[in-house]
Amino acid sequence: MVQVPTKPMTLAQFLDLPETKPACEYINGDIIQKPMPQGEHSTLQGDLVSVLNGTLKPQKVGRAYPELRCTFGERSIVPDVSVFQWARIPRRPDGRVANAFHIPPDWTIEILSPQQNQTKAIRNILYCLDHGTEMGWLLDPGESSVFVYGKDKSIQIFEDADSILPTPAFAQAVQLTIGEIFDWLKA
Repeated sequence: MVQVPTKPMTLAQFLDLPETKPACEYINGDIIQKPMPQGEHSTLQGDLVSVLNGTLKPQKVGRAYPELRCTFGERSIVPDVSVFQWARIPRRPDGRVANAFHIPPDWTIEILSPQQNQTKAIRNILYCLDHGTEMGWLLDPGESSVFVYGKDKSIQIFEDADSILPTPAFAQAVQLTIGEIFDWLKA
């Protein structure tokens, strides 16, 4: 467990701290540690990153990252999956991927863990949307449902196994149903 300082810390001071496992996020001056991922969460996260990269990466459309620190505005958050359009991936002068991502993802995906605060996950999705993210997903393994948040903050809930989930415009090649996603938990 991370020790919370007794006096307020700036974002710059937070970013100078060593990384923790699980990751901590800096939100409104508070340091909040994410819950430790468990089996369902890790399975969904791993398979989702694999499928997204298998579809988007070969054509250099986009790339999905698990547990990537994204620092923008006055927050430093670690979405479960961050997807960036290929041209927006921060790079070093030599073309390699940068270590620091100081921009919001184009698509943010959160996966609820047991006892995780759903409100915090939703606030992070909405914060991303406020800063230019095109879409957010909130996967709820306990309910086998996905909440989809649009750029305009509209919310749709998908629960039918045959429902194809909407994706951002750049990721239209990704065609996943609720059934496919939650069937990963059976394999």
